[in-house]
Amino acid sequence: MSWIVRLIVVLPALAALVGLLSRRHRVLSAAVAISVSAYVAVLALIQWVAPSRSADIDTIGGLPLGDLSAPLHLLSDRVSGLVSFVVALVVVGIQVFTAWYLRDDRRYGQFAATVSLFAAGMLLVVQASDLVLVLVGWEIMGWCSWLLIGHDSERPAARRAAYKAFLVTRVADIGMVVGIVALSVRARSTDLMAVLTATGNGTLLTVGLVGVVIGVAGKSGLVPFHDWLPDAMEGPTPASALIHAATMVAAGTYVIARLFTLYAENDTARTLLAVLAAVTMVYAALLALAQTDLKRMLAYSTLSQVAIMLSALAAAPADLGPGAGISHLLGHAFFKALLFLGAGWLSVLAGGTAIAALRGRVRPTGALRWSMGVGLAALAGVPPLVGFFTKDTVIDAALEGATGGGGFRAWVVVLALFVTVVLTAAYCARAWLLLDTPVAATGPLSGTEPDDRPGTEPAVVPVEEVAVVTVADSADDAEVERVHAHGHAEITLSAALVVSVLAALTVVGTLFLTSLRGGVHVGILSALLSLLLVAGGAYAVWSLSDRGRVDVADLLPDRVREPAVRGFGVDTAYVGIGRAVTAVARAVVALDRDVVDAYPRATAVVAKAAGRAGERSHRGVPSLSLLSLLVGVVLVAVLGVTAWR
Repeated sequence: MSWIVRLIVVLPALAALVGLLSRRHRVLSAAVAISVSAYVAVLALIQWVAPSRSADIDTIGGLPLGDLSAPLHLLSDRVSGLVSFVVALVVVGIQVFTAWYLRDDRRYGQFAATVSLFAAGMLLVVQASDLVLVLVGWEIMGWCSWLLIGHDSERPAARRAAYKAFLVTRVADIGMVVGIVALSVRARSTDLMAVLTATGNGTLLTVGLVGVVIGVAGKSGLVPFHDWLPDAMEGPTPASALIHAATMVAAGTYVIARLFTLYAENDTARTLLAVLAAVTMVYAALLALAQTDLKRMLAYSTLSQVAIMLSALAAAPADLGPGAGISHLLGHAFFKALLFLGAGWLSVLAGGTAIAALRGRVRPTGALRWSMGVGLAALAGVPPLVGFFTKDTVIDAALEGATGGGGFRAWVVVLALFVTVVLTAAYCARAWLLLDTPVAATGPLSGTEPDDRPGTEPAVVPVEEVAVVTVADSADDAEVERVHAHGHAEITLSAALVVSVLAALTVVGTLFLTSLRGGVHVGILSALLSLLLVAGGAYAVWSLSDRGRVDVADLLPDRVREPAVRGFGVDTAYVGIGRAVTAVARAVVALDRDVVDAYPRATAVVAKAAGRAGERSHRGVPSLSLLSLLVGVVLVAVLGVTAWR
């Protein structure tokens, strides 16, 4: 089994290298990326079904760090096997879909290779039994996300989004590094098992766990590090699916789940995690409800859903374990990958991801229509889809924590979860109604007033005519370019099959979770309450939107809607913080240069001036007057001596 675990990590990295070397040969790049991803999925399936339960699989040998042990081991158990299998399965689907979606992209080879390297980083985090290896995989994902988001690097918006993601996550990663160092120093080892079993020094433990929470907040997009993730939609849709579904943003949940026994004993770190998760899940769900772009709506949805995963780890009782958080991570991987790839398919049909361009577009699409419907229903938590079971497992775990002595922290999470359930159902219902209902020639979208006379039904404009008007105004430039490149070509069978398979996994995915301890645990009362909230949120949107004829977001005042679409200007706060840090840095430089170093420099200046003066007096040429005086003195002396004689 040890060789299987090593290959799961190494093969995607080798595929990335081969992909870069063969980037000019599109067919070879696609074949390597897809075949290696499929093989890794098979290996991960074997590890999941028959794990060796080992945490000391050697890699390249330990690091010579003196008294600090760094064995660099990998681990193999049922959890790592299941998570690796789901990650690899999603990566296979994304690679197959990308082969169609970017088929006319001259940089497809680099993109496919970066996806493989991204997968290697995530799989290293999953399989690592050493905090150093966790950090290596963590940093690989950060670098690859920068490359994928900025894939269309000729566009300023893509470059800006890539740098923004890189810088924001870099700042948060300072906390991750500090946390790993603190935990390792406390245990005198970077080995995960040693870190989990170490005792003593509660201060170092708190610093370590809080540092890891800060690092996770950056990668997972928790407030206040959340604003980079919606902007990451500037990358190609397969990149969005990869980052949001089963890598990067979900990696933090897995890391904290591995350290769950330590968090269960530390109220400070768990309270911080609970507050960040509760604020993020509600705030992001509210913003998702107002978005005018489908991909940005899904991005805010990811922020909210990742916060739900982390809330389970913040509120679940110690004896229940981290199963609820891991369960929602896996279910979310299926339906979020489905939704993003479906959005990519729609963008090719409509010429953009703006909701105005997508109005009614799923109705005539057959498989895409029911796939998007399944994905949105799973996201909303409709039974019997996987999203219902994973979400309610989280709710039940939080309720057990609240009633079992979790106190303020657990009750905050429970309240935020129920509010988020309503909001999630609302924005999912809004998205479905808009995607499935052709635009009515009345109301805010048409610029005319509706006819309120009894018996008068609003006219319906064919969606093809609407697309002609809206695409030019609101579609994303990169998506328009891809539409022009694709022409009117139909999606390939393999790419369509990927979307259908993900939809099927969203239906039956709960079966994957039964092997997890605490992976499926739905309480009857909590499930009934959740269903009532889902139905209430969906019905409210259905009623307010007049059965989909009106976008409920258009009912919001402009002074609320427009700032919400822009994320309430968090970018401005980032710029302000950056300017403040720059000003402080300049003040420190000035203080060091003009005050601290003033006396040594003054001494040097005085010494240098005195030296130059001495040099001039020693080597200088006498003036004419001085020379005449000296000659006169000599002549007088000579004449005086002569006369004396």
